[in-house]
Amino acid sequence: MDYLEEPEIRYNLKERTKQFALDCIALTEDLPASYLGKHIKGQLIRCSTSVASNYRAAKLAQSKKGFISKISIVIEESDESEFWLEIVVEKKLINDINKVLRLKKEAHELTSIFIQSRKTAQKN
Repeated sequence: MDYLEEPEIRYNLKERTKQFALDCIALTEDLPASYLGKHIKGQLIRCSTSVASNYRAAKLAQSKKGFISKISIVIEESDESEFWLEIVVEKKLINDINKVLRLKKEAHELTSIFIQSRKTAQKN
């Protein structure tokens, strides 16, 4: 069963972003030991874990300005995660393409969610 089918994860963004980071970390173990593989491994681990850690920081923000600042970082990092996953697909660096496509879709969904969250915060 896909972890996003579990309501406690699907609607709990703190858990969802952490699971995204963990899944990206796991995916990097399948990357080749080439220069490109190592580079993407480092970049994908950095940006996917940043999605989770900065979302947690956004939830603890002491002001609307602080929240918007942190959520903007989350947007950038989730979009960057999607970028690196696209490179993995296009360069055919992993045999199980469905695993990569699922994470790419999740990165895109998270970016969309956080863009909407930022828009809502900016309106209020």
